[in-house]
Amino acid sequence: MTSVAGGGGGDAVEVSRLWHITLSVSGAEAPLAEVRRALEQLAHDHPFLLTSRYARDHAEIRYWEEARDLHDAAAVALRLWGEHRSTARLPPWEIVGLEVIDRETYHQRIAEGYGPLPATPVGVHPF
Repeated sequence: MTSVAGGGGGDAVEVSRLWHITLSVSGAEAPLAEVRRALEQLAHDHPFLLTSRYARDHAEIRYWEEARDLHDAAAVALRLWGEHRSTARLPPWEIVGLEVIDRETYHQRIAEGYGPLPATPVGVHPF
């Protein structure tokens, strides 16, 4: 459901919401130092990046995205890896998983003791 707020002049204005994104990528093995450096560059380029975990052949990236609805949040998430592949020199891996949940669902999962644990420590870490 999209939130709508009243704007000036009676126009309806769509309000953005926060979405918790978990993007999983994998592919051919790459040197760990190169994977770490690339993910650190991605975190620098994408300031909402909370945490990345990585190995030689896969990585998981978690962050918050602001978007109008789930479809928009998922579309942005699915473009993230490809759009930053050359600038961050990311491995040529493919996206193999995507989870997009709203803020309320994220906090409900945490309160119930399951679902992605809070991203601590924040940053880029090996699996």
